[in-house]
Amino acid sequence: MDFLSAWIVSPSALPFLCLIWGTQAQQAFRFEPRNLTVRMGATAVLRCEVLRASGTVQWVKDGLLLGPQRSLPGFPRYSMIGNPKRGQYHLQIEKAQLEDDGPYVCQAGRSESSQAIISSTAWVNMLIPPSKPYFEVDMATPWVAGKKYVVTCIAPDAAPMAEIALFKDGVELTGAESFTMSGSKDKLLNTHAEVTVTALSSDNGRQLACHANNPALFRPVETTMTMSVYFPPQPPVIVGLEREEVKAGRMLVLECVSHGGNPLATLHWTKNGEVISTIWKEDIVAQKSSSVLHLKITPADNQAVLCCESVNLVSLSPLSISRKITVLFEPAEVTLLGSLTATEGQDLSLSCYATSSNPPVQIRWWLGYKELNTSVVTVEEGDNGGMTTMSNMTHRVSREEDGLKLTCEAFNEGTHFSKIQISKLSVYYPPQKIWLETPPQDVPLHSGTTVRLICFSTGGNPLGTLTWFKNGKVVTDALKQTSFDRGVVRELVLVLTASDNMATYRCDAKNEAKKTISAHTKLMVHFPAVSVKITTKQEELRRGQKLSLECQSGSSNPKASISWSLGVLRFQGEEQPPRKAQFGGLSVQSFLSLNLSSQHHNQRVICQAYTPLLSEGPSTFFKLNVLYPPEFSPEQPTQVQVVEDDMATIPLLVSANPEEVSCIWLHRREKLVKEGDLRYHWLDDNSLEIENVTRKDAGVYTVKCTNDEGVDQTSVMLDVQYAPSVKAEKDPVLVNLGETADLICVADANPVIFGMFSWKLLGEGEVEMGEETQEDESGFLTIHDVTRAHAGLYQCTANNGIEPPATVDVQLVVQFKPELQKGAQWRKVASRGDGTTTAEVVCQAEGIPRVDFSWEKNGVRMDFANPRYEEQTVREGSFHTSTVRVVNVSAALDYAVFSCTAQNSLGEDKLDIQLVSTSHPDPPSSFRQVSATHDSVTLEWIPGFSGGLQQRFRVRYRWDQSASFLYMDVFPPSATTFTVTGLQPVTTYNFSVNALNAIGESGYADNNAVLTITTKERPELEEVPGDDDSVSQSGSGLPADLTVVFTVVFGVMLVLNSLGCFFGVRWKKRRGQTGGRGASVLDGKKNEEEGSSQSTVSNSNKYESREKINATAQRTLLVDSGSETDSNVYESYAAESSHYYYPTGDYMPPLSPHPEEMRRHDATHLPVDSHSHLYEDVRDVGLYQDILPSSLSSALPLFDRRLPHQRNEWRSPTHPQDVERVREFMDVRQPQRDSDLPFELRGELV
Repeated sequence: MDFLSAWIVSPSALPFLCLIWGTQAQQAFRFEPRNLTVRMGATAVLRCEVLRASGTVQWVKDGLLLGPQRSLPGFPRYSMIGNPKRGQYHLQIEKAQLEDDGPYVCQAGRSESSQAIISSTAWVNMLIPPSKPYFEVDMATPWVAGKKYVVTCIAPDAAPMAEIALFKDGVELTGAESFTMSGSKDKLLNTHAEVTVTALSSDNGRQLACHANNPALFRPVETTMTMSVYFPPQPPVIVGLEREEVKAGRMLVLECVSHGGNPLATLHWTKNGEVISTIWKEDIVAQKSSSVLHLKITPADNQAVLCCESVNLVSLSPLSISRKITVLFEPAEVTLLGSLTATEGQDLSLSCYATSSNPPVQIRWWLGYKELNTSVVTVEEGDNGGMTTMSNMTHRVSREEDGLKLTCEAFNEGTHFSKIQISKLSVYYPPQKIWLETPPQDVPLHSGTTVRLICFSTGGNPLGTLTWFKNGKVVTDALKQTSFDRGVVRELVLVLTASDNMATYRCDAKNEAKKTISAHTKLMVHFPAVSVKITTKQEELRRGQKLSLECQSGSSNPKASISWSLGVLRFQGEEQPPRKAQFGGLSVQSFLSLNLSSQHHNQRVICQAYTPLLSEGPSTFFKLNVLYPPEFSPEQPTQVQVVEDDMATIPLLVSANPEEVSCIWLHRREKLVKEGDLRYHWLDDNSLEIENVTRKDAGVYTVKCTNDEGVDQTSVMLDVQYAPSVKAEKDPVLVNLGETADLICVADANPVIFGMFSWKLLGEGEVEMGEETQEDESGFLTIHDVTRAHAGLYQCTANNGIEPPATVDVQLVVQFKPELQKGAQWRKVASRGDGTTTAEVVCQAEGIPRVDFSWEKNGVRMDFANPRYEEQTVREGSFHTSTVRVVNVSAALDYAVFSCTAQNSLGEDKLDIQLVSTSHPDPPSSFRQVSATHDSVTLEWIPGFSGGLQQRFRVRYRWDQSASFLYMDVFPPSATTFTVTGLQPVTTYNFSVNALNAIGESGYADNNAVLTITTKERPELEEVPGDDDSVSQSGSGLPADLTVVFTVVFGVMLVLNSLGCFFGVRWKKRRGQTGGRGASVLDGKKNEEEGSSQSTVSNSNKYESREKINATAQRTLLVDSGSETDSNVYESYAAESSHYYYPTGDYMPPLSPHPEEMRRHDATHLPVDSHSHLYEDVRDVGLYQDILPSSLSSALPLFDRRLPHQRNEWRSPTHPQDVERVREFMDVRQPQRDSDLPFELRGELV
C-alpha cells in the first residue's frame, strides 16, 4: 500500500480507484494553493492543507514531482513547511528566482482508504526588476547645435516589461515611443524607448536621464548621460587700443577675446590679410578664448588693418573684428642738397629734403646766426602713408661769408621731434698771373728727343691748380705741382713723338672760382709713320668672297712708301696720292684685292710704311679669318668594310671656321647617342667607333657637321657582310581559286647576289611551282591560275654564299567556294522508321573561308528548336561537317529529302540527301585499275550507298580459259582498294566488283561493266613452271610432280562428290521433302557492337546476274550459276569470319579465289586448282539440305587450308550422328521471331 500511495494519481484514474477501495474515508483539500506574485529574492509560500490525509502529499512543478520529503532534495531553496498533523503541506520558496516562475500543483497520492486528489494549479508569477537601463546613442562624436538626434534607452531583462521615462536636465521629454523585445532569458522582456532630441547650445554639459520602473521596483532605476554639444562662439572683441594714432617704435599690446562656443574658439591675428599670430589660450572656467598680440609699431604699420578671427568646428564662417591704426613717425633722414662752395657774387641754391613723416615736418634755414627766409617748400606723398618735405633756398654770397655754418632744421609737430643738418660755406676768387719756360719754336727736333716744359702761376683763393694741355687736351703725365711763396709751379717732361709736331702745349691756372688764365708754346718734330693700319669694309670674311684690303699709313714727316706681302709672296698695291694728315704730316693709302678660299684662313697679309729719310718704317699685318662651313678632307673615306662582330672605326677628317664644330652621326635617319647603345664611342676628332658590329649596323652612316657658317655632311657606307636571314613579307598568303598568288620572302643579307633565292613545296605532293624571280633583296614565287593542289607550305631559301643559308616557310591558302561531298554514299541515309532509332544526316563541305550550313526538309527550312532534330557543325581545317541527328526516326515523318546548303563569301553548294529505309547497298562506281604486275592486279572503286547497314565488297574475275567466274572477298571488308593475286602472266582478265550488306547485294559496278586487264610478263629472274594450266602451282610455286598428284586426287574427289549428290537426292525424295526453306545460309549472328546485322533470306533479295550459290563453298559468299532466279540466295559470311581473319588491321591474309563449277545436265567439270572449292549440284527443291557423308569425308580434308585450331573443328563424320551434326551445321537457321528481322521485312506498314 505504501508503494501505491506513492503513485501520482491523475483525475481520470479516480473513478477506477473508487471501484477498488469503495467508499472509505476520502481525502479532501481544506485549502488549495492560489496564484502568487513574488518579487525576485523574496520568500514565497504556496499553502496547501489536506483533510484526512492518508496518501503521500507532494508538490508538482511544471509536471515534475518535487518529492514527499519536507526538505525536498535537489531543490535547496524549496521546502514543505507547516504541521503535517494538521494536514499542512505548504511549499516555501526562498530567494525566489526567475526559474521559479511557473505552475504548481499540490497532490495527495491514493491510499487504502482514499483515492488520490490533485489541487487546482497555482501560478507563481515572478517580478523581475529590469537591469540598469542604458542608452543607445553615439556620444563619441559630440552633437551639433540645431541638429536632431534619436536617443534610445533600453531597459533589459524585466518581468513584467519595464516602463521608461526620458528626462533632459530634469524635464521629462514627451513624444517617446516604446516597444518590447525578448530578453536574454525566457520570460524576460527588453523595453526600448526612442525620442527625438534637438540639440541646443544650452544642452552642453547637461544630462539626459532614463528612468525604468516595473512592479518589482520600489523606485525606478536610473541611468544618465552627459550631453556634449558643439556650438559656435560669440564674435571676438579687441582690448588695448584706445586710440587709432600710435607713435612709431611703441610696443603695442592688444588682446582678442572670444566668449562661448564648444569647443572654444581658435583665434588668430592678421595684418593686412597676412597671418601674424596663431597663438591663443583657452579659459575653460570663464568659457572664453583669448590671444595677446605684441606688435612693435613701425612706420610701415601706418594705415594697417589689424584683424582678429575666431572659429571652431561648427562655425559656418569665421567671426572677426578689425581695427585700422595710424602711425605717427619722424623722417628717417634730413639731407642738405646742393653745393656749399661758390664764387663771390654768385647765387647759392640749396635744398633741404626730409624723408617721409607723419605728419609732414616744417623746415627753417640759418647762415651763421642769421635766418634765411628766401625759401620755397614742397610737400609730396611719401612711404608708409607719410609725406616728404622739400625746402629750396637761394642766397648770393660774398667774400666775407667764407667759412660760415649753414643750418637746415626739420620739425615734426606730431612727435615734437626736431632734426638738423649743418654744413660749412666756402667762397672762391681766381689766380692773378702765369708764364712758361720751353725750347725755341723754330728748331726741328727728332722724335724720341726728351724736352722739359715749366709753367708758373701766382695769386688766387685758394691757390690755382696748374694743368698742361696738348692741343687742348689735358696731359696727365705732367709732374706733380709744387708751391712756392704766393705761387705754384708744374713741370712737363716730354719724349717727343709724332703728335708733338706743331702741337700747342698750353698751361692753365685755375681754382674753384672757375676763372682761368693761360700760357702756350709749339714744337717742330720729324717722325716716321705713326701707324700702319689694314682695314676692310667686309666685317666677316667668307670662303669664295673677294677681299678688298686698304693699308693706311699714319701721319709721317716726311712722306712714307707702302709695300704688301702674303707669306713668301710680294704684292704691289694700288697706292693713292698722299694726303695731309694729323700732326702736320702726310698720309699714304694703298689697296690690295684677294679671292678668298679656305686655304687663306689664319694667314697674314703684311703692310709696311717705310720712310727713307729716317731709314725706318712701321709695318702691320692683317690675319685672315676666313669663315667657312665644315669641309671634309679629300682623304675622307666613303666606304668602310667590317666583319660582323668586329669593331668598326669610321674616321672623320673635317676642318671649319669657326672651329667649334658639332657633328652628329645618323644611321637610318636616327641620331646615334651613346646612351642609346653602349657600343658607340666617339673619339676626340668625332670619329665613330662601333663595337661588336652586327648586321643591323650596316648601311650608310651620315655625319652632319655644323658651325656658325653652315652645315656640311658626308656619308660613309659601312659594309657588314653576314649570312642571310629571311622572312616572309606576308604569311599566310590568301588567294582565290584561279587567281594569281604572289609569295614573297625578303632577305636581310650582305652581299645580295642574283639567284640567291630558291623555292620548294614542302610535303609529298608534286605540283608545278610557278615562276621564280628576284628583285634586289626580295624573292618572288608567282603562281598563275592557282588550283587547290597549290595550297600548302612553301619554303623560301636564301643563300648568298655565306653559311648558313636561311629559310622561311610561307603558307599558301587557296580560298574557294564550298564543295560538298556528293558521292553516292553521301546522298542517302538509311534508318529504320519504327521510332526507336536515331539517324545522322551528314553533310561535309570543303571550302575556305569558313563555311556555314543551312538545312531544309522537303524544301522547308528546318527548325532545330524541335527536340527531335539536332544540328552540330564540326570544323577541321578546310573541312566542315554538319550533322543533323534525327531522333526516333518515323517513316511517316522523316523519310524525306534533306537539303544541305553550304555557303561562304565565295559562293555556295547544295546537296539533297534522302533519308530512306534500310535496304541492300547500291553498286560501286568508278571501278578502275591502279596497277598490275605479272601475277597480281590492284583495283580501286568508289563505294555506293551502303543501304544503312555495314557493307563489304567482292571482286569477280575470269579469263578466257576459265570455266566460270572466280570470286574474292575484299579484306578488310570496308576497303576500296584490293589486290588480286595468284594470276598468270600475260593473261587477259575481266574484273567486276559489287557490294553486299545484311539485307542483300548490289549489282556490279558501273552498270555491270567489265574491266579488262592484261597482266605483265614474268621477270626473267623468276622460274616459269612447266604446266600453264595449273593455277595453284603458279600461285604457290608447287613442283610439277606434286601438280600431277593433286590432279589425280581432284578427279577422284569429283567422282565421289557426284555420287554423293546423286544418292543424296534420292534420299530426299524418299523422305518426301518436296519443298522446304527457300535457301540455306550459314548462321550469321547479330552483333550490334561490331555493327553487323543478322543475315536474312528472302526471294526478293536476288542477284542481278542471276547466279546461284553452292552450299559447299563455305568461304564464298556469292557463287555464279546458271539456275533459276528463285534459287538465288544470299548467305552470311559472319559466322566463319570470326575464325578466319586475324584480329589486326594491318594483317591481310592471302585470300584464295573460289572457282565456279561448270554445270551441265550430265556432268560437272572443275578447274584444276588446289585452292578451289567444290560446288554441289543445285536443284530447285531442297536446296543445300542434303550432304552425304561420303562427299564430306572425301572432299574436306584435301582442301583444308584453314588455321590449325580450325582444322580440329572440321573432322570427317564417320558415324551417323556425325552426319546429322554436319547436316545441322550446313542448314540455315531461319529467324524464329518476326522481331529478329529488319524493320523493313517484318510485314509492318511503313
